[in-house]
Amino acid sequence: MSPADLRRGSFHFFPKKAPTMTTREELQAKYRAERDKRIRPEGAGQYITPTGRFAELFADTYAEPVARDAVTDDVEVAIVGAGFSGLVTGARLKQAGITDVRLIDRAGDVGGVWYWNRYPGAMCDTAAMVYLPLLEETGTMPSAKYVPGYEIFAHAQKIATTFSLYDNALLSTGINSITWEEDSKRWRFLTDRGDNFTAKFIALGTGPIAKPHLPGISGLEEFQGEMFHTSRWNYNYTGGDRYGAPMTKLGDKKVGIIGTGATGIQCVPPLARSAGELFVFQRTPSSIDVRNNHAIDPEWFATLPSGWQNEWLMNFTTLQTGGFTNEDLVKDGWTDISQRIRDRVVALVTERGEYTLEIQQEAYEASDDEKMEEIRARVETIVKDRETAEHLKPWYRQLCKRPCFHDEYLQAYNAPTVHLVDTDGQGVERIDATGAWVGGVHYDLDCLVLASGFEVGNEHTKESGFPIRGRDQLLTERWANGMETLHGLHVNGFPNMFIIGISQAANLVSNIPHNFLEAGATIASIVRHAHDTGASITEADPEAQAEWVALIESAGRSFFGNTECTPGYYNNEGKAMGRKEHMNSAGYPEGAVAYFTMMQQWRESGEFEGILFA
Repeated sequence: MSPADLRRGSFHFFPKKAPTMTTREELQAKYRAERDKRIRPEGAGQYITPTGRFAELFADTYAEPVARDAVTDDVEVAIVGAGFSGLVTGARLKQAGITDVRLIDRAGDVGGVWYWNRYPGAMCDTAAMVYLPLLEETGTMPSAKYVPGYEIFAHAQKIATTFSLYDNALLSTGINSITWEEDSKRWRFLTDRGDNFTAKFIALGTGPIAKPHLPGISGLEEFQGEMFHTSRWNYNYTGGDRYGAPMTKLGDKKVGIIGTGATGIQCVPPLARSAGELFVFQRTPSSIDVRNNHAIDPEWFATLPSGWQNEWLMNFTTLQTGGFTNEDLVKDGWTDISQRIRDRVVALVTERGEYTLEIQQEAYEASDDEKMEEIRARVETIVKDRETAEHLKPWYRQLCKRPCFHDEYLQAYNAPTVHLVDTDGQGVERIDATGAWVGGVHYDLDCLVLASGFEVGNEHTKESGFPIRGRDQLLTERWANGMETLHGLHVNGFPNMFIIGISQAANLVSNIPHNFLEAGATIASIVRHAHDTGASITEADPEAQAEWVALIESAGRSFFGNTECTPGYYNNEGKAMGRKEHMNSAGYPEGAVAYFTMMQQWRESGEFEGILFA
């Protein structure tokens, strides 16, 4: 890469005076000290699977199962999961002329995480123009740059309606097992509704955040007040609804919320407006940048040419991963930090005459230092109480945790009824019948909201998932030492099975649905080819899979490492990654744009190199 190549694109203004080495060293020391407070030897094991009184977290509190007879038929493609991964794949199959498609989901409707997440203030953190898939195909215009959760759920329903995916779906249905039957060349499904049906192809689209989990706090089950997880919001208790109606039943209640990640910061403002008192229990402050939401202009939207959304998707992905485009179509916090890094690389390469990894690292650190100083300064300008403001400042690199964007969260702390309970990185000590303990102080609570998020990762790498048995073994047995796939989609020994995910593929965490769009297109092309050629089986060639696995295994563990990163789900909660953790989370080493481009060329070639058709 030459200096001339790197110079293409616009420059951001940077202060002439960069942080001194002493300042940089002090900052790094601060980051490490804050990280070390939060390190727990159990890593992600600090969270627990809901059992006992919390077993209802796996139940659907939003819909009663519709009575039906057990299904005993055969379908061409069965898709596990009716969130965006399953919906997009189903749509791509229908577009390819594959009509015999079935969605299966334990939820009472489509939408995945946007079916479950009905908490007040729920909203996407990625611009709707790129986050909502298939806008052109469904004739949909987002209402705003960032849209609320109920609008995202409605869009999921519209995809299902547009592509007739409701017609053959099995909703409110949990899967007990999926087994390959060699004689019939079919996958057999057994469900908790008594179903016993088969499918020629299966696509696993449970998504990277499928199951709610709880903080492993001592005494959690002892609490006698109202307690619920954000994915099962109890509006019967709080009043209000997901559309923004005030939670009038909280006016005389002391409410506590545990968790200040992407979900917590969205819940806090509406809770602050409604609760008699609100106590926010914070272990680690989130990085809160400006959201600056605004309505979409219908006249402007009508001028967008055919194919605009694919252009926007690739523009966003290119910029967000450090590439060059003529303009920034999305203009958000994701592309901002990436362009700062990119433009600093340009300046340094121009100055020094060559590109090196050291230059990349230097540009990353300098840009991140600048950005995080802006984030911390924003806290000071908004939060009036100095002590509260100090506790709300994030001391880590921005991409250590998922960046957040909000224009009401920090402001909520200016209300006299809102109390930040900073735990100095330790979390809540314990829960008892009447409240929570932090630093030896007891906080009386009537209601406790758990904004502790979801299990992160491929559902089928966990023993807690339903068993999937291929020719010779369970998928969890095959992946006991980490995922092994071809292109993140196929697994040798599991014929006619596809995985719709991000790992060992593009791994684009800033816009998850983009991963699903590309995976769906690939799956549809393979099923179409098998259909046209009369192939009974499609399967990854073992040699091709081994080469892909070796490529994934060779990828670096992390660009910015763990030495300054506060724990979070991006870095295995600060616990060192072994081969299994690395293989379950790593992506294509060349990045998302290279992966998407490669797979498009792979599909369009019609040769399907690495796949055996029989």
